[in-house]
Amino acid sequence: GLPTPTWRKLYGGVQPTKSTTAQVTDSCGMLEDLAYCDEALANLNGNAAAFRLSEDSAHIEGISQEIASSMFYANEATEPEAFTGFAPRFNSLSAQNADNIISASGAGDDNTSIWLVVWGPQTTFCIYPKGSKAGLQQTDMGIELVDAPDSSGKYRAYRTHYRQDVGLVVRDWRYVVRIANIDVSDLGTVANTKNLITWMIKASERIPVLGRGRAAWYVNRGIRENLRLGILEKVSSNLSWETVEGKRVMMFDGIPVRRCDAITNSEAVVA
Repeated sequence: GLPTPTWRKLYGGVQPTKSTTAQVTDSCGMLEDLAYCDEALANLNGNAAAFRLSEDSAHIEGISQEIASSMFYANEATEPEAFTGFAPRFNSLSAQNADNIISASGAGDDNTSIWLVVWGPQTTFCIYPKGSKAGLQQTDMGIELVDAPDSSGKYRAYRTHYRQDVGLVVRDWRYVVRIANIDVSDLGTVANTKNLITWMIKASERIPVLGRGRAAWYVNRGIRENLRLGILEKVSSNLSWETVEGKRVMMFDGIPVRRCDAITNSEAVVA
């Protein structure tokens, strides 16, 4: 809540005021994984370090996808070890932040969402625990005897430990907008692509000041596909391709549209 200032006249007083805030404790989660690589197999390659990294790429991708999914759907109420993502914070049309939830009137359990997030130190940002490091941490744990997957005994293996500590803070909920209840089965026509444009215009107008941080749209591949077709059909001048640092970027209202496949097509209806 914002404080109300005073129009003061000469020799008149000013009434002290204060802002209203809600105290929220945002936590971090420790996401970890252990990768094993048979020593004999790695040494056969001739470059054990390069081979181990190629084998571990699946573990790195798994961590990346888990964090992306958690950024939207993780909920400490059901998974205390994780952190709370965007969806549990914007999941009720009767909540105080309901003004930043736009319902696309979808039904059933084949719905998806479009997110508009303004990243910044006063709006929304990610955190990591004090004393730890940001980003993915890799530790080479050397060679050790480990149990064979088929329980036939032990074998010598290179071991690598991966860890990433991460959390999410929504400091000002006015700078996050969710377009919820988008029925995936209704996205096959140009008319429905125009509906996406209408909802995105409404979402961008819910942000108080877009310049307060770095704004970005987040959509899954199905929504992005429809938006690309919308560019071909010229459904809106707001939607276009622009060149940013030598790369072609989809933009809507001057805000980049980023694809995130962690956003599912199986969301329940937000009511």
